[in-house]
Amino acid sequence: MANFQDLISVIVCTYNQQDTIGRTLDSILAQECHLPIEIVIGEDGSTDNTLAICRQYEQKRPGMVRILGNDSNKGFVRNYFNCLRACQGKYIADCSGDDFWIDNEKLEQESHILDENANVGIVHTDWLRYNEKTGKMQPPSNSPKEEKYKALPQRGLEAAILMPGERPAIHLCTSLYRNEWIRQAMQDYPQFFDPDAYQCEDIQISFFLARMGDVAYINKPTLAYSCGETTISNPDSEEKQFVFWANVTRLSYDLANTFHVFDERLNLFFQARFHKLLMHAFRSGKTSLRTEALRMQHEMGIKNNRKICLAKVLLLPGIWQVMRFLRDFVKNTK
Repeated sequence: MANFQDLISVIVCTYNQQDTIGRTLDSILAQECHLPIEIVIGEDGSTDNTLAICRQYEQKRPGMVRILGNDSNKGFVRNYFNCLRACQGKYIADCSGDDFWIDNEKLEQESHILDENANVGIVHTDWLRYNEKTGKMQPPSNSPKEEKYKALPQRGLEAAILMPGERPAIHLCTSLYRNEWIRQAMQDYPQFFDPDAYQCEDIQISFFLARMGDVAYINKPTLAYSCGETTISNPDSEEKQFVFWANVTRLSYDLANTFHVFDERLNLFFQARFHKLLMHAFRSGKTSLRTEALRMQHEMGIKNNRKICLAKVLLLPGIWQVMRFLRDFVKNTK
């Protein structure tokens, strides 16, 4: 394993974010930390002025800001893992090109916890949703109750990480984690870090770090998470929504199956997720998505419940067309 430097590497993946990338970088540069910081920017072939803005920061902070530019768009997950492999610091943080940190001591507090607790692999914090249109911030639903710095029970946390929703168990953009640990996981289980296999990076990173050691939590918000715009987790069509969530569901299932962490909560989660996929298929009008959802149900052994059975009825030929017509009629008459 490589010898990492005594610094913090901050990954910033960005694509066509000329209006927000400066805000992101400024929030990182405002950090007050006893460890030096390097910013590794994955500029993914933007067609606007994002790259030019990033170059201005690189020129102002030579040696501190590094741009890993792509001539063409590689996709967020491939871009992220390319940046991760380029990180030289012993600790890694990340902040997406449309998000920003709101606590100047975020890295300082997190790094002290990692420095003083060799058994902790990742530290994460609370966060706020930021509405780009209104400029307002508000907490996500179901605020956590953990006390400051509390290490969560490993088994329960592993399952919770595999059930992403409105509030993920660990929001990676709030986190600081050990470079050496995640490199070891990538070496031992490369199949879970293949961007061609899974269009996701945060679930497997959080999952493996939680398996390898303790998780610490700081009960205060440090991140403004941008909402309201089209993103990888908020695509602009039902078909893209289906593809994204089907991919995330496969990743969660494969991790749960490989490491035997199934419990009743996970079983209920996969039923709810499968129902969600069926409804995306219904709204898309594409029979290929219905076929894919049913194939996934068979492969994963997801049991039917009342909501799944009702969704399957809606997707029956004839009924599907009638229900979509009625739905569109009601929508257009409002």
